[in-house]
Amino acid sequence: MVLYSQLNLLNKIRGTLTKSVFRTQAIKSVTLEYDKDPQPLFTNPEIQKLLKSITQLDLSKIFRRSTSKVNSVEYKFMTTEQLEDVFRQTVERAKLQLEMPPMVKVRNDSQKVISVDKALKDFSDTKFVITDVTYGTRQSERKVIVRDTDGTLHHAPMEMAKRMRQLFVPLEGRKIQTPKMFEEENLQRCLEDRKYEFILNRLLVQYEPDEPDFHRISSKVYEHINETKEFDQLRSTRHFGPMAFFYVWHKCIDDLLNDMIKRDYLKNGAELIILYYKMHSIKEDYAEFSKQLDEYNSLEDLALKELNKSIKSKSNAGIHSEIETAIGKTAKDFQIDELCVKFIEKYITTYALKKVLLELGIQTLKEINAEKRQLYEGLSKAHGVQNVN
Repeated sequence: MVLYSQLNLLNKIRGTLTKSVFRTQAIKSVTLEYDKDPQPLFTNPEIQKLLKSITQLDLSKIFRRSTSKVNSVEYKFMTTEQLEDVFRQTVERAKLQLEMPPMVKVRNDSQKVISVDKALKDFSDTKFVITDVTYGTRQSERKVIVRDTDGTLHHAPMEMAKRMRQLFVPLEGRKIQTPKMFEEENLQRCLEDRKYEFILNRLLVQYEPDEPDFHRISSKVYEHINETKEFDQLRSTRHFGPMAFFYVWHKCIDDLLNDMIKRDYLKNGAELIILYYKMHSIKEDYAEFSKQLDEYNSLEDLALKELNKSIKSKSNAGIHSEIETAIGKTAKDFQIDELCVKFIEKYITTYALKKVLLELGIQTLKEINAEKRQLYEGLSKAHGVQNVN
């Protein structure tokens, strides 16, 4: 009798644990979704400007070496003017590389009926699929029509239409069947290996931005990055802006903001908060602060600093430049940092969900920057250099 009651107790415990496991798996499988069309906000010029700024323009990362058949180096002799011109062209090419994929709502897979012709009922025991193969037509605009055996003529389902378009007018890199890497088990393995950029690049080739699978997989990637805190993997790539937009939309920016604070990207952190205020229509007075940020260096200006350091002749101004390089900041950087810290602290006090984490991060950075500023002023004074604001 005692043994029987013990077995019953064990079965109950096993059942409870099993339900708990299934519930946990179900919770983990749920991904965040857009509750309405994100396109109007995403394409807003002010939103785009902020997203591009926080993405950053790191030329070394954008043009990093990749495996290719031709791996040659070309050397040219240039004047300073020619070098500056080539460098500006390189910056423009880099900006094209950072063009963000569109963020749109999931397409409704409605199979609109065009006509019903009863005279064609049972004319054939198979369906007829008609595909538009007109040269030069965009893939998303190609019509695919189906005639059913009962005489109904309607637009093809999303999956069928995509398959027919790829069959007759194939896009390079896209497969007719879903690649194995997007199967749940393989996708999870890729996420655990933290191949985030590879997954998102492949996703853009295989799916259109309005397909359900595109939204589902991209959401999984962004959520996994938020868990692992590997935001820097996507920085200076075309995916960083959409990722930040996703976090702001779902009000989960604290981890990304903390990463920006730890890396001393205070200007980007402030821009992320402005993005948060704009997208959620939060009534905060940030117009003057936003104007001061706009007066700060643009993306191109920051990139051109790298060129100026290498081609400008050494002089008394060169000593000042060497001090700035050693410290990693200019006098102007220290000024804008102070403004950004105050702005970020206000957000932490009022809206942050992870207040303790962010307060600790901002306090640590303030102490580090105070030491840097003291060192900067000491070196400038020792060399008799006036601070250039």
